[in-house]
Amino acid sequence: MGDVIDLTGDGGVLKTILRAAKPGAMQPTEDLPNVDVHYEGTLAETGEVFDTTREDNTLFSFELGKGSVIKAWDIAIKTMKVGEVARITCKSEYAYGSAGSPPDIPENATLIFEVELIACKPRKGSTFGSVSDEKARLEELKKQREIAAASKEEEKKRREEAKATAAARVQAKLEAKKGQGRGKGKNKGK
Repeated sequence: MGDVIDLTGDGGVLKTILRAAKPGAMQPTEDLPNVDVHYEGTLAETGEVFDTTREDNTLFSFELGKGSVIKAWDIAIKTMKVGEVARITCKSEYAYGSAGSPPDIPENATLIFEVELIACKPRKGSTFGSVSDEKARLEELKKQREIAAASKEEEKKRREEAKATAAARVQAKLEAKKGQGRGKGKNKGK
C-alpha cells in the first residue's frame, strides 16, 4: 500500500491505494459496470476541496465506460475493489481538459480525488450471469459438503460397527476363557 501506480503510462492518472479491499472483494467488470463511490476532490496546487460527497454522506453512482465522468475515473475506478480507498491524481487532460472545467476549477488544473468504492452492480434490467454462476458454484459447494458429511457419517458407522464386532470377539474370547478355566478347575478338584 502507498505505492504510486501509473495507470496511463504517461503520469496522467496516478493511483495510490490508501486502504486495500478485503481479499476476494468484487471489482467492476463488464457485468458489474455500475458503481457507487464516496469521494472528495481537491486542487493539487492549493489543496482546496472543490467537490465532496462526505459532507452530506451521499453516494455518487454512475456507469463506467460511458463517458459520464472524467476519463481518470473511468480508468482508475475499474482497477479498484469494493472497500478500497485510493488517491487518484489526474492531469487536466484526464480530467476536464482546457475546456469545460467547472467554474471553481482552474483551467489545466491537476486534480486529486480520494475515492472509496462502495459497490459495483449490474446494469439495470440486464441479466447477470455472474450471479447465477456464483449461485451455481455455491450450490456445488453445498453438494460437495453434503457428500463429504455423508461420507464421514458412513465412515463413523463403519468404525462403530468394527468396534462393536471387535468388542463382541473380545467378549466371546473372555467367555471362552472363563468356560475353560472352570473346566480345568473342576478337573483339578477331583
